[in-house]
Amino acid sequence: MLVLLIEDHRLLAENIIDYLASEQIEVDYAANGLQGLELAVTHAHDAILLDINLPIIDGFTLCQRLRSEYNVDTPILMLTARDELQDKLTGFERGADDYLIKPFEYRELVARIQALVKRHRGEVTQKRLVLGGLELDTGTQQVWRNGQEIIVSPTGFKILRLLMREHPQVVTRELLQREVWGSDIPDTDALRSHLYNLRKVLDHPFERELIQTVKGVGLKLAP
Repeated sequence: MLVLLIEDHRLLAENIIDYLASEQIEVDYAANGLQGLELAVTHAHDAILLDINLPIIDGFTLCQRLRSEYNVDTPILMLTARDELQDKLTGFERGADDYLIKPFEYRELVARIQALVKRHRGEVTQKRLVLGGLELDTGTQQVWRNGQEIIVSPTGFKILRLLMREHPQVVTRELLQREVWGSDIPDTDALRSHLYNLRKVLDHPFERELIQTVKGVGLKLAP
């Protein structure tokens, strides 16, 4: 899991980063709103931890711009010392998904991050994903196309699950690689090899290819 932390209090940021690392959560860090905006729109993250009182661009404005200008739908958890109801309502109005008051327990922070990410991924209650004639069971990791079971590798299943979850959006190769390997991405073009094998089992003996390449952007499903 990779999260973006936008927090100008350096010591607090370092403590959060260290604790999340102990929970196998990697962190991109920005010390002000402008840096946070640039990272949020140019990199894929599983969640954004956003302070309100930020230099250059405050958290409320940043949240609103991510949602309205850049169509970033990454879960946003606001971190702030403000505990007034109106501040919370403003955060939600600007597009925040959750709110955590400082000081907070790091265990609760991790729990909230995990809950937001699972909900965003559709992993809270939905175990079967259906898209046209394609079906995935996230519990048993089984795949069917037009009622015919398709045997895919664990890596192929991860790729297919992400493509289904993000449909009809185009998924970048960066996001696919992080979904499969995290930060430990192989030096060789392993993704291309896995995609080749996945396409081979998905499309035979069917006439139409399911996974389309959008040149210069990434991949998408065409169910």
